[in-house]
Amino acid sequence: MPCPSNSISYNGSQCACAVGYILNQTAASCVLFAANSTISTDGGINSYAIKFPETIFSFDSIKKFTQSQAVFLEGTLVLLLSWLCFCLFLRFMKLGNDGRSIWFRLRWWISRLDVCFATRHWLDDQKVVKKRKTELGGMFSMASWILFVGLFAALLYQTISNRSIEVHNVRATNAPDLAAFKNDMEFNITVVSSMSCSNLRDLGTLVTGNPGFIDYRVAPLSKFGNYLCRNTSIGPTIILRCSNCQPLEDNLYISWQFVDLPNNPAAAVGFQFNLSTRSHASKKHVSFVSGTLKNGSSFDDTPVTFRGNTTNILKFSLFPRIYHNHHDLRLIQPLFHEFVPGSFFSDEGQLRASLENSKDGMLNTTLYINFLSAYIVGIDNQNVLGPVSFLAELGGLYCICIGIFFYLLVQFEFRIKKLRNEDTVLRRIRNRRKAQERWDKLRKYVMYTWGCKALEDYYESINEESGCVNCGTQSVHQNGSSHKRRQRETVISFNRKLSLPKKTLVQECSDTVGSVKSFTPGTTPNPEESSSHSAVRPDGKQQFVHASKEDSSPPKALTPTIDDIIPPPPSLELKDASEMDMSDVQKNLRSLHEYNVLLREKLVATQSLFHSLATKSSPS
Repeated sequence: MPCPSNSISYNGSQCACAVGYILNQTAASCVLFAANSTISTDGGINSYAIKFPETIFSFDSIKKFTQSQAVFLEGTLVLLLSWLCFCLFLRFMKLGNDGRSIWFRLRWWISRLDVCFATRHWLDDQKVVKKRKTELGGMFSMASWILFVGLFAALLYQTISNRSIEVHNVRATNAPDLAAFKNDMEFNITVVSSMSCSNLRDLGTLVTGNPGFIDYRVAPLSKFGNYLCRNTSIGPTIILRCSNCQPLEDNLYISWQFVDLPNNPAAAVGFQFNLSTRSHASKKHVSFVSGTLKNGSSFDDTPVTFRGNTTNILKFSLFPRIYHNHHDLRLIQPLFHEFVPGSFFSDEGQLRASLENSKDGMLNTTLYINFLSAYIVGIDNQNVLGPVSFLAELGGLYCICIGIFFYLLVQFEFRIKKLRNEDTVLRRIRNRRKAQERWDKLRKYVMYTWGCKALEDYYESINEESGCVNCGTQSVHQNGSSHKRRQRETVISFNRKLSLPKKTLVQECSDTVGSVKSFTPGTTPNPEESSSHSAVRPDGKQQFVHASKEDSSPPKALTPTIDDIIPPPPSLELKDASEMDMSDVQKNLRSLHEYNVLLREKLVATQSLFHSLATKSSPS
């Protein structure tokens, strides 16, 4: 059969993958081993007591995103500039006079946000300090809080990340100290190749001590722990497990080799390792080191193939540690020390020559473990930031944020005099709108209660001057019950000056008997006219009846004058529209109400008088 792609042939009919390639059994082709040479270690211990799926909580991405204080400071700066630009944009928008535009509402609510500088604005000398909220103060108040919150987040990040430091204490050890370290250790060494466990030879010997010295010993590997070989998709994996180990020996050597098989030569393109230790008493803490070795200690990207008599050595160190911050946890920390490459080839011709040479038909690997038992490292955490120092830093940040924008506020109000009293402009517009809304509610109430149709056309006829015309009242019931009296229709219209007209005031007081003619203010009534009255016929027409002076003349005390019937109107306090306040409107309405009550009393008295005159003149 032909050789797969990316492979070379040797000895006429045998095939092997090219330099840096391994055989993919599924695709039946050789693929390039593209993994990078990496070494990773935990740098301490990892706790697996609570473990969340990586698909739900990606802690690595969150940690990368918040890996420095610059993220918080940049976010704070962007938010602060956005707020200041937004407030500056609103400054160029027109407020309007009605106070109903969206720009006025936004600027009004910004002024309501003045919570920091409401009592610290520009004031003239010898003036009582008053609380007033301005748009400039609201802008700087929110800006100071944005800056404070951003700096506070950065302070919290610094406090959480640097709240404690890890202190390492090194001390010399003796045999009882080392005997207390009882750990479960596991060594996984994967030879990245197209081989399988059937190529493995000579695994089962443990060498302790230094070769050539007096402490040199050779023992079976079962003395150290259990061992086995497992086939994986990327090559055979050598697994060494040691339960409740006490590695008292300083140096340990474990060697094995892979040999050629027909159409399966002993060759590798790299090594992967994973060493982990955990306490025999506490299983939730683990310490590990793992990595990938691709092409020697140079860690470049040149593809190579390891093969030959020279041994590939993987050096590891075991360091005893006592974690005082974890209840005196005794854990052996594995460290990767060095990789010493053996025979390897980077040229296709050299690899073909090695494959045809039977002396190079092996791959030797040695695991060298150095137990650093001379010293023990004690690890403890010490807090570098207490509650008092945290509060001091927090107070300093608050004072800095408030101080910066307070200085800017003072400078703006000192150099721009228009900003000293800018709150009065917004308050006048808003008060005018509120007064208009309340006046509209009052008009609706009057229209609903008395049916005053003239108020509907108030704004249409506001430029026309008119008096109080067509004022009709309902007559009093004959039973004399005053609480059932009700006004049917009252039509009132005022001009801008809210003054009564100088023309004739007409009062049409209709009842079952008759009505009287209108009186002109400032004149005395004619006796003949005053003694006359109008009666209503059954057919609906009016008939004037003159009463005699003797019978129809009322007593002198009961004869009213024009001044008594129509008193002068009250004087109204009128101000400019911008200075008009709700209290002034209420005062004017109260005066008008009292004047209307007085007119009604006069009208009732006059109506009673005319009724009595009509009653006396009816027999004649």
